[in-house]
Amino acid sequence: MINEFMTAPIRQTLLIPLEHAGHRLDQSLAALLPDYSRTRIKDWIERGQILINGASPRPKDRVMGGEKVEVSATLPDAVAVAPESIRLDIVHQDSHVLVVNKPAGLVVHPGAGNAAGTLQNALLHFDPSLSVLPRAGIVHRLDKDTTGLLVVARTLEAHTALVRALEARDVKREYETICIGVMTGGGTVNAPIDRHPVDRLRQAIRESGKEAITHYRVAQRFRGHTHVRVNLETGRTHQIRLHLSHIRYPIVGDRVYGGRALLPRGATQELVDALRIFKRQALHAAKLGFAHPVSGKPIECEAPLPEDMASLLATLAKDLRHNEAELRRRGQ
Repeated sequence: MINEFMTAPIRQTLLIPLEHAGHRLDQSLAALLPDYSRTRIKDWIERGQILINGASPRPKDRVMGGEKVEVSATLPDAVAVAPESIRLDIVHQDSHVLVVNKPAGLVVHPGAGNAAGTLQNALLHFDPSLSVLPRAGIVHRLDKDTTGLLVVARTLEAHTALVRALEARDVKREYETICIGVMTGGGTVNAPIDRHPVDRLRQAIRESGKEAITHYRVAQRFRGHTHVRVNLETGRTHQIRLHLSHIRYPIVGDRVYGGRALLPRGATQELVDALRIFKRQALHAAKLGFAHPVSGKPIECEAPLPEDMASLLATLAKDLRHNEAELRRRGQ
């Protein structure tokens, strides 16, 4: 059975308090309409669904206090998505949130070319009440072939709080990845991201893009690769993949932003085979930390490396040991 649901129109009239004078409009309305995220309010403003003194404003406009606000909006209709019995690896659950460890190959929500078989389908089977939330409570996403942790809201209150926490950069996310090339040390990439001007399936570093900041540090170096831990300050589409490629350390297996496979001289056949069969980006969302959207209690979750990445790291380490043994044998 397909779950469909239509939200009632939202009609509201209010006044901007005088103490909000000088604030951005979207910030002021986010405080006055706590049931809705700032992103949603910004979207309503841009769609002309919020009027200020009868005129259409911009989200960044400054308020003076005393303005009349008329809201005539709707929440997006939930997309018709069928519940499907798909196994979920649930790391944390309570009445307000879930944290799920997503496997490689699972698309987060339906879209072009992926009408079914997604995490959203699985969530609706696990908890049919999620049908009343946008995208069944999913508030952020991972690429199809990226593994690891995702938080899912189970109530509107939790959904709004989690979206705001993401906007405020209060959700801590740590990733593990395997890059082509040997890094000399960690660092930070601060490079704005926007859609590629030609290829709409890619992102690109562009001055006109949105701020994007990625912090990375070396976990282990191999002969031609590096095991890297990454922390996100922002969460743009393809951010880690694009940023690491931008600094010339693309992720192993990344068919969009990756470079050619790099084999160190004298690589073992085992390593050659391991790199040849690794067909996805070696990227895993390993840690997720946030304040519980209702209780405020810290929630810290971890997901171990998936088997394919753990196996590749073991093979890289074995190749390194083999090379070191060969050098010792030759007296080098």
